[in-house]
Amino acid sequence: MKLYYIGVLRNSPKPAQELVKASELSSFSFFQRSTVGEFMTYFAGTVAERTAPGTRQDVQEQSYTFHIYSRTEGIAGVIISDHEYPKLVAHKLLSQVVDEFLTAHPRTRWGTGVPNPPLEMKQLQEYITKYQDPQQADSILKIQKELDETKIVLHKTIENVLQRGEKLDDLVQRSEGLSAQSKMFYTTAKKQNSCCLLM
Repeated sequence: MKLYYIGVLRNSPKPAQELVKASELSSFSFFQRSTVGEFMTYFAGTVAERTAPGTRQDVQEQSYTFHIYSRTEGIAGVIISDHEYPKLVAHKLLSQVVDEFLTAHPRTRWGTGVPNPPLEMKQLQEYITKYQDPQQADSILKIQKELDETKIVLHKTIENVLQRGEKLDDLVQRSEGLSAQSKMFYTTAKKQNSCCLLM
């Protein structure tokens, strides 16, 4: 079980903007970390934009699961984990992170434009380390009632989250948030994955 990313993004108005984040990418090679980090930020924004306010969803893409909690205040919490990470723990942590963010940062700081100075949430790094072991999530049942009342939609791929007619490849190529190196990495990885599936 692995947590890779915890972030809070402004998802209204669009495009989504990452406000705070923490990531744990030590399982990737040193040379891949910046590219993987860019993609996690990019895909977190993509799913945050497409999650309706006041809802939660889980999106599976390749070996990752994106857990999203979109609030009516115009922000969304996103956690990226592997498929084995317990969904209840991820959503409990999302609730906590979003509540703490809204308490620490009034909307006037992040509602429009790029916050200057950048926002901080130092406890995110602590959470991404502590919650690598989901057993650290105490009182998990507190959120059970809330989750029972809130439908969590599971999408099999990120393609299902995209609007009709949108293609992930097109979004990646049009993105200004990804470097040319990251776009090339995406294209190469996709070719290698489709090649391996044919064997």
